Amino acid sequence: MPNVELQPKQNLSSFRRIAIGTWRDAYDPSVYGSMTLRMDQALRYLEEFRQRTGKRLTITHMMAKAVAAALVEMPDANAILRWNRPYLRRRIGVFFQVAMEDDETGELDLSGARIYDAEKKSLVEIIDEFEQQVHQVRRKQDESLERTRATFKRIPCLLLNLVLRMLSFVSYTLNLDLSRFGLPKDPFGSAMITNIGSLGLEEAYVPLVPYSRVPLLLAVGAVRQAPVVEEGAVRVGHIMRVHATFDHRLLDGTHAAIMARVVRTWFERPYEHFGPIPEPTPAGAQAS
Repeated sequence: MPNVELQPKQNLSSFRRIAIGTWRDAYDPSVYGSMTLRMDQALRYLEEFRQRTGKRLTITHMMAKAVAAALVEMPDANAILRWNRPYLRRRIGVFFQVAMEDDETGELDLSGARIYDAEKKSLVEIIDEFEQQVHQVRRKQDESLERTRATFKRIPCLLLNLVLRMLSFVSYTLNLDLSRFGLPKDPFGSAMITNIGSLGLEEAYVPLVPYSRVPLLLAVGAVRQAPVVEEGAVRVGHIMRVHATFDHRLLDGTHAAIMARVVRTWFERPYEHFGPIPEPTPAGAQAS
């Protein structure tokens, strides 16, 4: 069984071939971009969703759904590079970075949760799955993740680069499933999202992670009030900055523009795209 379900991309453009040949690895081809989203309607949708469902919907959950929709619109971005050739993923996976504390050292650490097929799931399903995974990660109940963390703690620092390169080669270039050896299957998915806004930050660019083979990373900033122009008049509105880092060997400005349009449309017209807000369950009602 392969580590990731893939199919080779056909008909590579001349630029894609040049890009692949130009940059040796993901340390070199990082491209950065940002956009500002109007958030008034998204915040209204989020608050109404919370009140009517009792579910704690967040910007991160909404971003997962919007990014999955963007990857559906631009499937070339849902890819990894192996054997110097793009391979398209058959499924969409969104990875969230999760902050946690090491019980032994007290040091802050980063781990993650991953959701597959967010484009097919409701926001309620995304919330429930995300909260369950984050709960397991922070309480160290994810057995495969804890085995991986324990293994890396035992590796001498001098060998870390070599070990990570080898794991990336075996997992993605050879596409072998290493879950039998305690390593999670395809742990990073198609795109990574980190909510820097939860840390009070408005802007940051995150680096590509070479061994993950993920070509797209998004840093979601804090929502803030700012002057906005509507019909020629200036008023106070809510905005949010989203900062992207992508691998230029797989993505370029055209890909990014199409995906940015999708994300912008979803957040600025949420009632049209995220779907109707579920009706509240009457108190005392039971499922039949």
